Amino acid sequence: MKKYLPLVLRIIVAAILLQTLWFKFTAAEESVYIFSQIGMEPYGRIGIGIAELIAGILILIPRTAWIGAGLSAGVISGAIFFHLTKLGIEVQGDKGALFYTAVLVFVLSLAVLWLERKKIPFIR
Repeated sequence: MKKYLPLVLRIIVAAILLQTLWFKFTAAEESVYIFSQIGMEPYGRIGIGIAELIAGILILIPRTAWIGAGLSAGVISGAIFFHLTKLGIEVQGDKGALFYTAVLVFVLSLAVLWLERKKIPFIR
């Protein structure tokens, strides 16, 4: 179990990050609405999408998983911040699905970062 837990957590985070890219890169109505509400449409939507793509790839590579987890936690902390300050927990009747998914990604990213801490060169 201990051997596979980091991999499972990394796959979950990457799957969520990479799945949401479709909405950002295709300018889906929900995504455009969210980024318009926080004043970051379209450049913020595209930039965050690129950051999430990079984080999703890096977290899957064992050697760079800690970088991907750190980037993911940073990007998602922004999403959580905007949910708590401008958007609200529920966005367009989603019953908080986006917010709770962001919290899940944040917690799992921190867990991956903790599990991979010995690989971080400046912490060793």
